[in-house]
Amino acid sequence: MLAELKQCFMEAYDDNQDGKIDIRELAQLLPMEENFLLLFRFDNPLDSSVEFMKIWREYDSDGSGFIEADELKNFLRDLLTEAQRDKEVTEDKLIEYTDTMLQVFDSNRDGKLQLSEMSKLLPVRENFLCRQVFKGPTVLSKDDIERVFALYDRDNNGTIENEELRGFLKDLLELVKKDYDAQDLLDFEETILRGCDFNRDGKISKKELTMILLALSKHSQDDETKSK
Repeated sequence: MLAELKQCFMEAYDDNQDGKIDIRELAQLLPMEENFLLLFRFDNPLDSSVEFMKIWREYDSDGSGFIEADELKNFLRDLLTEAQRDKEVTEDKLIEYTDTMLQVFDSNRDGKLQLSEMSKLLPVRENFLCRQVFKGPTVLSKDDIERVFALYDRDNNGTIENEELRGFLKDLLELVKKDYDAQDLLDFEETILRGCDFNRDGKISKKELTMILLALSKHSQDDETKSK
């Protein structure tokens, strides 16, 4: 019966017939307002993980390292305002939308969103570090490094720091870890800074970034060699 139910379900919603339910197909299952909330950010992705980390800091108001139900509700309220929805959303409806988003994105069912879960609700246009230039035998050019540095040094002060640094580390962490939380990011930050922050200022300079990117490229080459 379960197999038959699954087949009926896939026939109804798997529009591209790839055997999976993607985010747009999933949205068909939700009422109109939840459908809108789910798709609005996928149609309007963030420019970078720096922007994501600034939003994370804003809505993780208690600094717990998670977006809890009340914080998610505040995020959804602001999201509806940003999208200029005409009708007023009641508190009861916001609670309902929050519950729906938790059901969709809270994969470990702990009633709150960790970093990796929130990143699925709030996607970034592209993880720049996934580009082919950082994989395989390609030699990193000075222009490649300049582009990466400019992507994360949003205030153009010559260093990658604070949310810029955490945005960069989030992108780096996603290359090796599918599920991660704020503590994972903090541990990763300590490890990276211990190994690459030569002047111990808690920031990443262009020279220090170059060392990290060269190490990333070499690691990718080593993995590719082992897999052959």
